[in-house]
Amino acid sequence: MNVNSVLESTLSPDAATRKNAEHQLSQAAEVDFSGYVTTLAQELANEAAQPHIRSAAGIALKNSFSAREYTRLRSLQQQWRELVPVDTKRSVKALALKTLASKDSRAGQSAAQFVASVAAIEIPRNEWPELMPALVSNVGEGADHLKQASLVTIGFICESEDNDLRDSLVQHSNAILTAVVQGARKEESNLDVRYAAIVALSDSLEFVRTNFENEGERNYIMQVICEATQSGDSRIESGAYGCLNRIMALYYDKMRFYMEKALFGLTILGMKNQEEDVAKLAIEFWCTVCEEEIAIEDDNALTHAEGGGELRQYFNFSRVAAREVVPVLLDLLAQQDEDAADEDYNISRAAYQCLQLFAQTVGGDLIQVVLGFVELNLRHTDWHRRDAAVSAFGAIMEGPDEKMLDPLVKQALPVLIQMMDDRVVQVKDSAAYTLGRICENVSDSIDPETQLPSLVRALFTGLSSNPKMASSCCWALMNLADRFAGEPGCQVNPLSAHFQDSVTHILGVTESPEGDNQLRMAAYEVLNAFVTNAANESLPVVAKLSDIVLQRLENTIPMQQQIVSVEDRITLEEIQTSLTSALLAIIQRLEGEISPQADRIMSVLLEILKTVGPKSSVPDTVFATVGALANALEGDFAKYMDSFVPYLYNALQTLEEPALCSMAIGLVSDITRSLGEISRAYCDDFMNRLLAILSNASHGSQLRPAILQCFGDMAQAIGPYFEKYLSVVAAVLNQSSTMTFHDGAFEMFDYFISLREGILDAWDGAILAMKQGRAQSLTPHVESIFKFLHLVAQDPNRSEGLLRAAMGVIG
Repeated sequence: MNVNSVLESTLSPDAATRKNAEHQLSQAAEVDFSGYVTTLAQELANEAAQPHIRSAAGIALKNSFSAREYTRLRSLQQQWRELVPVDTKRSVKALALKTLASKDSRAGQSAAQFVASVAAIEIPRNEWPELMPALVSNVGEGADHLKQASLVTIGFICESEDNDLRDSLVQHSNAILTAVVQGARKEESNLDVRYAAIVALSDSLEFVRTNFENEGERNYIMQVICEATQSGDSRIESGAYGCLNRIMALYYDKMRFYMEKALFGLTILGMKNQEEDVAKLAIEFWCTVCEEEIAIEDDNALTHAEGGGELRQYFNFSRVAAREVVPVLLDLLAQQDEDAADEDYNISRAAYQCLQLFAQTVGGDLIQVVLGFVELNLRHTDWHRRDAAVSAFGAIMEGPDEKMLDPLVKQALPVLIQMMDDRVVQVKDSAAYTLGRICENVSDSIDPETQLPSLVRALFTGLSSNPKMASSCCWALMNLADRFAGEPGCQVNPLSAHFQDSVTHILGVTESPEGDNQLRMAAYEVLNAFVTNAANESLPVVAKLSDIVLQRLENTIPMQQQIVSVEDRITLEEIQTSLTSALLAIIQRLEGEISPQADRIMSVLLEILKTVGPKSSVPDTVFATVGALANALEGDFAKYMDSFVPYLYNALQTLEEPALCSMAIGLVSDITRSLGEISRAYCDDFMNRLLAILSNASHGSQLRPAILQCFGDMAQAIGPYFEKYLSVVAAVLNQSSTMTFHDGAFEMFDYFISLREGILDAWDGAILAMKQGRAQSLTPHVESIFKFLHLVAQDPNRSEGLLRAAMGVIG
């Protein structure tokens, strides 16, 4: 293999060429992993090689040690440990450290990533003791580019999510701190080096707790960071405020002295910085303060409720600072960018988020400051100020006591509704969002008789007037539907008088196929909320609505033949998904009363499954709707099984689309529960396909918890007839119960909890099934069941849901 040629091909714009080159690299790694990493490390270190070849070598090296899935990552790391001789490891690591000194910054960056990957394997095992001293030495004595690359390496090592590495880094805190603080000092003349040091310092803060406990060391670290906020380089200043955010989150209890002496003034100064990135991070500092104090109050309230004392110290930083910080935030609200997209996070949105958090932390003490700003700017000729005033009022709708907000909301509602007619769309959008906040948090302040009619009209008018307002108006209307739904099953609710007109308006907004697709999708979400929360009096309207939705859904079938572009396909799929979601809401609300439409529903859903293209998201919603229909019809759903089940079988085999496969597994549960013993005719095929998924090395683990739960549902559905599957299922459950959570990535925690809940759900279903005259079949499995229950009881990571599931099995 000509390594240069292959590496160059990995950067080719031609997909086939790239794929072929990646395949060659993969084969080389499988044949001789030791030789493979040696060759790549040599090419990365080769100063005579072209920069893009060195970069390609670095990417290939990094990919040899990287994987998103935890088990795959551990497998790759094992290759380094077991397949590479000690001398080769030493040589490859030396080449990587040598490359950090390269004047080619991209090569140095690639080497830093590779060093961090190897460090994750070797530092926890104390197999690379010379690494940290070498990096510290580089920062202290190396040329600027070597300093920078070494600091970047430390940053990569510290930001790793590998738990073994993170646990081991604590013992290297002195070395880490020496390097990063030295590089971050104001005496460092190279700004690139100083920036790299600040980034590395931010990544390392979690591991220097021992140093932070020492007042002298803590003072010096804080001095370096505070000086960095005034460096004059926006990158360094942003990084320094980022450090302060992390320090506040990690070491709140140590911050009282620094808040009084420096941080209060520095952060207010930073919030006014002309560089947006600096200002946003200074704002986020106060977001962090508020979030910490909210969490501390919650923790202390919990311990007090349990009869304990104060769990954490609480300094009231946000309350003390509110009168100085909040006016700055209010002024920053007026720095809107009229061209900003919804997902853009700018200064105005950062200020709004921070103001919300201050309201939640400080409560009613904030009201007068904010009201003064609102009254001053609500009628301002500059739309930025009007928009800021409306937004500020919405921001304080959560936090202050509702009794304090009630008269303010009653007084403000007519004005806010009037501002839905403002000549500037940004102001109208903010008014809609603020109305949504009121509906969400203080809906009791809205008078159903005098204010609800005008509010509903204003929001629906806004929904139709401009696509830019669609999201806010829809969110407000959905909050309205939720808050005025009344008690479940009520005959009438406050929305009943407006239900028919609201449905008519939504149908008008969604009718035109040429209309804005985002607006149409948002309007259908509102329709779903109104249907879900409809009172019994409105059910005839919901029943009639099913005809319209079905007709529209049927009209989309011929549109499959008219697709000429990717955009056409996306638009059609979005329309079908929205309509199918609306049908789902109708079925769930009408329940058994949907039966007259069942034939027509299944006909159109089957037609969609027949005509929809590959990799489409539509089948997910179709399957959810079929599940709802099965739940509504129960045994009467059986007549559709022969027509539908081939699509279900196919989805169970579509492992390359895990979301669809997971939906299909859930649908097996729904159908078997609905059909009961009638589902016996399909259980052999269901079981075979579920077991086939479990045997798949790539996707079986991911879907295992859902499959185990499905076993339990199947058992309860067919009762004693589940005996034929019991031994196979028990073997799967016993094998699954041996999987434990230890020293793994944190994201695996939820998986193990759900896995154990799945095991218990499966045993619960099997036990209930065997109680019906087949109890003796459980005898061989009693010991393993109680062994697993003991394992759950002894696990300190057990959840409340897991304990409930365990009690269900015992009961």
